[in-house]
Amino acid sequence: MAGRTARLMLLAGAAALASGSQGDREPVYRDCVHRCEERNCSGGALRHFRSRQPIYMSLAGWTCQDDCKYECMWVTVGLYLKEGHRVPQFHGKVSLNAWFWSTVFHTKDTDLTEKMDYFCASTVILHSVYLCCVRTVGLQHPAVASAFRALLLLMLTAHVSYLSLVHFDYGYNLAANVAIGLVNVVWWLAWCLRNQRRLPHVRKCMVVVLLLQGLSLLELLDFPPFFWVLDAHAIWHISTIPVHVLFFSFLEDDSLYLLKESEAKFKLD
Repeated sequence: MAGRTARLMLLAGAAALASGSQGDREPVYRDCVHRCEERNCSGGALRHFRSRQPIYMSLAGWTCQDDCKYECMWVTVGLYLKEGHRVPQFHGKVSLNAWFWSTVFHTKDTDLTEKMDYFCASTVILHSVYLCCVRTVGLQHPAVASAFRALLLLMLTAHVSYLSLVHFDYGYNLAANVAIGLVNVVWWLAWCLRNQRRLPHVRKCMVVVLLLQGLSLLELLDFPPFFWVLDAHAIWHISTIPVHVLFFSFLEDDSLYLLKESEAKFKLD
């Protein structure tokens, strides 16, 4: 027990210098997974595991190795709590998710589903920046919007190529998404503040931008799940649903405004 405690203390002190999740780097966790896989994931034990596995877990691709990782996660959490340490994070990678691939990824964590989740999230952020450019500049200068779109596509291609072909760097991915997200926030807010008196409906956009920026802290400031079910990432997903409803309301109002403006100009001509 003293040896385990010493290792936990050492890892806790070094956690800030590491790039992955503390829990799945813990030697106790890794030893547990190794022993579990040796005991349960081959021969008759594997056949027994498959025979008692619920059909929905089988369809989701849940393997014996996945089951070992899950069980050993709770063993390690129990050890941390017993020794008075904070609950460690397991398999934690920050991302801002596109809903479909987020659902697929959270159903089954593989190299492919993880990459699709991350890449689609980056695409969503870049697309929001593009929409902002179209709304604020592109209506008067379509050529500028087209050139900006080409630039964003080039940036996305370079981003995906680097993560796919060179190195899947979680720190870089986070920094890139945060940087583009800040550009998106500042641009939208600047336009909203400039037009809020003339266009009262842009206040909805301001609320959406500020809420999404605030909710993104749930992705950055992780904490142990409430009741061991709802962690920061899950709460972030739930919280974004009503925000997008409000954003759709803004788009609807803004589209109606632009339509009326276009009709007025047509009558004058």
